[in-house]
Amino acid sequence: MALWRGSAYAGFLALVVGCVFLLEPELPASALRSLWSSLRLGPAPAPASPESRLAAAWDALIVQPARRWRRVAVGVNACVDVVLSGVKLLQALGLSPGHGRDHAVLHSRDDLEEAFTHFMGKGAAAERFFSSKEAFRDIAQVASELPDAQHYVGGNAALIGQKFAANTDLQVLLCGPVGPKLHELLDDSVFVPPESLQELDEFHLILEYQAGEQWGQSEAPHANRFIFSHDLSNGAMNMLEVFVSSLEEFQPDLVVLSGLHMMEGQSKELQTKRLLEVVTSISDIPTGVPVHLELASMTNRELMSSILQQQVFPAVTSLGLNEQELLFLSQSASGPHSSLSSWNGVPDVGVVSDILFWILKEHGRSESRTSDLTRIHFHTLVYHILATVDGHWANQVAAVAAGARVAGTQACATKTIDAQQVSLKAPQEFVTSRLEAGPRIVFSPNEPVVTWHREGISFHFTPVLICKDPVRTVGLGDAISAEGLVYSEVLPRS
Repeated sequence: MALWRGSAYAGFLALVVGCVFLLEPELPASALRSLWSSLRLGPAPAPASPESRLAAAWDALIVQPARRWRRVAVGVNACVDVVLSGVKLLQALGLSPGHGRDHAVLHSRDDLEEAFTHFMGKGAAAERFFSSKEAFRDIAQVASELPDAQHYVGGNAALIGQKFAANTDLQVLLCGPVGPKLHELLDDSVFVPPESLQELDEFHLILEYQAGEQWGQSEAPHANRFIFSHDLSNGAMNMLEVFVSSLEEFQPDLVVLSGLHMMEGQSKELQTKRLLEVVTSISDIPTGVPVHLELASMTNRELMSSILQQQVFPAVTSLGLNEQELLFLSQSASGPHSSLSSWNGVPDVGVVSDILFWILKEHGRSESRTSDLTRIHFHTLVYHILATVDGHWANQVAAVAAGARVAGTQACATKTIDAQQVSLKAPQEFVTSRLEAGPRIVFSPNEPVVTWHREGISFHFTPVLICKDPVRTVGLGDAISAEGLVYSEVLPRS
């Protein structure tokens, strides 16, 4: 009996010390060790890492919304991604390292080498159109025959559709140029209208590079990818009308649209005409059905300005974008911090917050403006921000946390966050605005979602647990936006 009491007493004290650690994780480790040793319970357990504490805190915050989506329609860009090492492809093409230089449109193998070197040196994602059909076909053949080349579902719409299809209680419609290889790769539960099927696939080449990888004098500071294609079906958004006509029968309660960036290879006249048709098509979607627009890498300022000005932004309810697209958007429309030529390392939270605020304040819904735009999901490598106009969305703390969590799990190809495989690199302290006196935030892994408010707009910030050895970087932005939408709830219109 005495032995049993002694064991129970030791167990009880261990529980007490464990509770102290959980409730006061910031307590100095020396104090915890001293307490543990004084009770003669053996060596103290090592304190939990910031990464594991943050992951556990996320899990507690990520809850399902009260009202969930049932039917999601996604369009209109889809293709087959050929994923391979960028350096190995350039070597296979017989190219030599040169000086990095950006090209808005690629016309030759040399343009490809220069643009790849430019973005690899920055560790930045980018996507470019290759103008020559024959030259692209030759490069694509070399790429597909390389031993390490892999074929995946590609295109923002198809990737977002795939991510939604992982939720078995969701019905997913995908409209886009779907060829035989892509149809084979898609999840069986994704419904593709017969009008979307075509005889040939559209191929996109995804040149990946790892952190620290070198090509000549360029060394990648982060793992990322460079994408290029000669894609005419997606470039003309050929499936837009098929997409809209399919909605009446499918009756979705959420619509996701992407592929506007693919029009960069088209003439200005066609771009203008197509954008007007996009706005008309969106206006045909029943009132009350939210429309999320996913942006992607662009270089044409006129096209980006037109997307902003020609009623596209006011016609959609939600936006998804990364740091390159956010800054380019501000530069194209002379927004805040538009004199900034590029990001210097990690995008400043205050600058990002200012631009998000400007988009929603100048182009979002208000009492004096007929706009549907009330939500922006921003993602960069080390943190995410969800900004919403108050009174229109619920469960956004869970949504931003879920988007950040999936960035870590998908990059590492794990089902849950493995704290040993990820690292926390988000700023530990930041200001919420560079244009006005905003609060200074000190971040704690135990409270991973930070919220602040500015003139009727709420901001939700959370860091990303970055995969140390990413398996695949393509499609992370699409997965982030899709996961954020899964956990979002749109409030009924007042």
